Amino acid sequence: MALSGKVALVTGAAMGIGRAMTEELLKNGAKAVLLDINTAAGKTLVEALEKKFGKEKTLFAECNVECEEQLKAFQATMKAADTFGGIDIVCNNAGILNETEWEKMVSINLVRSYTIYLLLKNTQKLPPNKPLWVIVNTASLAGLGPLPSCPVYTATKHGIIGFTRAMALASLGSDYGVRFNALCPGFVETDLLTSIPERLGKFSHMQELTQRLVDNFGIMNVSQVAEGLMELLLDETKTGQALTISGFILTFLDVFWGLF
Repeated sequence: MALSGKVALVTGAAMGIGRAMTEELLKNGAKAVLLDINTAAGKTLVEALEKKFGKEKTLFAECNVECEEQLKAFQATMKAADTFGGIDIVCNNAGILNETEWEKMVSINLVRSYTIYLLLKNTQKLPPNKPLWVIVNTASLAGLGPLPSCPVYTATKHGIIGFTRAMALASLGSDYGVRFNALCPGFVETDLLTSIPERLGKFSHMQELTQRLVDNFGIMNVSQVAEGLMELLLDETKTGQALTISGFILTFLDVFWGLF
């Protein structure tokens, strides 16, 4: 799938992995629609991207993916944005880790992955000659094996992978014309990683174990995750994939059990 002229929607786009995804998409010729709750960071990023890639390549909309009204307002914005037209690529990247607010985490990490798909499906009708459009959900190695200090986070990421795989088959069986894939990075150098210790809640006593996992897996940078995104976008044979991104060959379970 060539990205030149394609339009990509990135949620949680203002910082971290979302920012790296946006930059990689623009570098490969796509336009990018950025959604984030952090308005200041979003607008600052758009200014930087316009200087680097030129005008009319990005569009930012403040949006809390938990809020139905804001999602509908974004839908109206897209209908009015003639420069961008329909969405070809969706990077469902918005997510949090906070075991003290587990319902919020389930809502943002898992429920909204499906809501955004439905919203976009209802926004645009794909013509018969339109190439497959692609949805890439940001999951985690915690979606393939347990992160014991973060059981609800683990559950949401397992859910994302299950949803991705099921929707990929549903799309094939129903002729939706949509590829679904998931990115499963290990520990990435972001604010989410640095804030883990203060967000473990009743599992705070397992902070040392979490650190040992980080030490075993190492910490990757956001550009490595963005490169994985490109693999899932450009290879049109990939659907229903859960692409692991880690510097280690050992599986998550191998590392986990080796700590006890």
